[in-house]
Amino acid sequence: MKPITTFAEARTALQPLYNNARTKYDLTVMRQLMEYLGNPQNNLCVFHIAGTSGKTSTAYYVAALLKASGYSVGLTVSPHVDEINERVQIGLVPLPQEEFCYELTIFMDLVRQSKLAPSYFEVMVAFAYWLFAKKHLDYAVVEVGLGGLLDGTNVVDRTDKVCVITDIGLDHTEILGETISEIASQKAGIIQPENVVFMYEQDPEAVGAVQKACNKKHAVLHIAKISEAIDATELPLFQQHNLGLAIKATSYVMQRDHGTTITEKQIMEATNTHIPARMERFALGGKVLVVDGSHNAQKLGTLAESLHAAYPGKDIATLAAFVDGNDSRWQSGADVLMGLSKRIIVTSFQANQDVPKKSVAPEKVADYIESKGFHVIVVESKPAAALSQLQNSPEPVLLVAGSFYLLNNVRPLIIKQYD
Repeated sequence: MKPITTFAEARTALQPLYNNARTKYDLTVMRQLMEYLGNPQNNLCVFHIAGTSGKTSTAYYVAALLKASGYSVGLTVSPHVDEINERVQIGLVPLPQEEFCYELTIFMDLVRQSKLAPSYFEVMVAFAYWLFAKKHLDYAVVEVGLGGLLDGTNVVDRTDKVCVITDIGLDHTEILGETISEIASQKAGIIQPENVVFMYEQDPEAVGAVQKACNKKHAVLHIAKISEAIDATELPLFQQHNLGLAIKATSYVMQRDHGTTITEKQIMEATNTHIPARMERFALGGKVLVVDGSHNAQKLGTLAESLHAAYPGKDIATLAAFVDGNDSRWQSGADVLMGLSKRIIVTSFQANQDVPKKSVAPEKVADYIESKGFHVIVVESKPAAALSQLQNSPEPVLLVAGSFYLLNNVRPLIIKQYD
């Protein structure tokens, strides 16, 4: 194939893979692809992170702790916030454009030679596994895309894989199940024979489902108490929670593999990890602009708690948009934003990640919000113009939330302003 030389060319080369997305999830094609590649994922010591809320942040913190401990570490997360190379990070640094494109050109030739038809997500996960193994990294930290059992990341068969399951809630119910127990069973599907598993104490149905999976796989479950979350006042409350779980899992592996412990210095280094779009803050004159990818009621509720703790008594203006599809999902998210915000600006987006996505029509969201008795609403369908409206709002705290795909549209504009 013609060499890929830029991220734009990479996106173009990957675009036909959208047509390979399947409505029925299974691992048949992914397993075949990994077999064709020589199963590189099984040459890696993997931390596998699943859950409803907090899995990306927890993955970043695990990678940061490993890096601070002196080990080479790969990290793959999804969706990406700004650019596709965020899905292939080494030492918490996304692969530079030249190297990313060079390696992707080689990899896409292999995919074509396999004569398989993997999806966009499967190719990006396989690319990360392939590249991390090629570089002989000490560890790989892998975030689940959706669920766990049938997720494209779930192809690691090693007994020393460590599973981390973050807080579980009702999300993607049309795919994963309508109860906490059903959803937790899907998340627990990442557990393989003799793995060690870490999670926080939480809904008994969630813990019960994970324990059942562990019993079936002869895996060992460690349940951390909520009180064991790290006390780091410089972090938002939910990030203290996520860092605490990351410390538990990483400490176990450091002791198992190296006979060492995580030090306070390494923990402090991890607290400084920059996690894009997770209560990410920008100074704006005398105001603060907060950018967060929270997109369901559970995540938005956690964000609201952290915002109230960080900015007690301060009015908040919110710019929001939601992925089109499940009405109850976006409506419950909008309910949280109504309780949090004095003003809501509703916009739209279109995105091409994993599969093409679009937002709920902003007029539909605004109608719903107004029907609930909230009347300080602005509808601006163009994301850039909506961002300007937000930045000109009188409230001292400005928030962008509701979907990572909204952030794809506005975060680059924010970053450009702060360069």
